Amino acid sequence: MKRFLISLATGSFILVAGLNNAVAQNGDDDASARPVELYICSYEDGMGPADLDAVTAKWNKWADGQGLDDYSAWTLTKFYSGSDQDFDYIWLGAAATASSLGAAQDKWLATGAEVLASFRRLSACDTHALFSSFEFKAAPEEERSKFVVSFSDCNIADGKNFSDEVAPAIAAWAKFRTEQGSNSGQYVFFPTYGGGSEEFDFKWVSTYGSHAEQGTDWDNWDADKARELFSGVIDCDSSRVYDATNRRRAANEGE
Repeated sequence: MKRFLISLATGSFILVAGLNNAVAQNGDDDASARPVELYICSYEDGMGPADLDAVTAKWNKWADGQGLDDYSAWTLTKFYSGSDQDFDYIWLGAAATASSLGAAQDKWLATGAEVLASFRRLSACDTHALFSSFEFKAAPEEERSKFVVSFSDCNIADGKNFSDEVAPAIAAWAKFRTEQGSNSGQYVFFPTYGGGSEEFDFKWVSTYGSHAEQGTDWDNWDADKARELFSGVIDCDSSRVYDATNRRRAANEGE
């Protein structure tokens, strides 16, 4: 089931609708796919985090001038990672709908040339990808300027179906972690645009308010429950963990 959801443009609108229903039936009455874009970037020679801060401030000034109030952005830097994460930071942007994200991108292409030049002097971003995000467990509704996020690449077992088997298992796990007192957010990201050679079906994304919160979840991990829900259903690799910094917050954004 490689490239389970590669492109909305190839007729997978029906599949996304099915995923909406699956998530809604398993804990989220307002389930819908949310677009999330990722730029994977490496600093140019002589550039670093302070320069990213300066260029981001310039970008925010541009965004304020454009009335860009329905787009949120974060930058992610590596914490637990391997040699194959050969980049310096990830720019993660999100909007409530694909149309609002597209409108933000249209503004960027039409009027953002000066700031774009600053970003290009700062870093090379060889990957720009869009994912369809589904929320299974919401993070606390509080404004966090910094938090921790982990990504695992997951494959669906042969003969298994996301809507009928995987989504219920993830929803049951999210409910179980909530009952344990976990404050983590739990999300599934399906590749949509910008890929095509993925070796995974989806990314399992978890967020935590701090490394201490993530450590508490690790301490409370229940291997028996995990095997009960996921054995023979999905197979996920070890997580990459990043420190996330909020760069812009949409007017209706909770976190």
